[in-house]
Amino acid sequence: QVQLVESGGGLVQAGGSLRLSCAASGRTFSSYTMGWFRQAPGKEREFVAAILWSGSQSRYGDSVKGRFTIARDNAKNTVSLQMNSLKFEDTAVYYCAAPSLQYRGVWPPREYAYWGQGTQVTVSS
Repeated sequence: QVQLVESGGGLVQAGGSLRLSCAASGRTFSSYTMGWFRQAPGKEREFVAAILWSGSQSRYGDSVKGRFTIARDNAKNTVSLQMNSLKFEDTAVYYCAAPSLQYRGVWPPREYAYWGQGTQVTVSS
């Protein structure tokens, strides 16, 4: 079983930057594709970014392309989300996610089985 803990959320002014981090348990973390999602009040959960286990491939949701960067450090069992040029519309709870053991290496990721508790990102306009 995988446990995920997000951190780094907070309040930031529009145009500013913020870096989120996700710490994952498990000694096989380096073999897992990882993802970031977000959910704003009154809206459905939205895909933000995903990264292959090796870090060699990544993809982004249309709304964050060119502004957000996903990265991972397998030695530290962490996945980060660097958010630049933040907009008010980026305000949401951000979740780190991982697939099941069976689908840990599938690319593009098709499903996620594990989720963190979320971290709040608020962008002031």
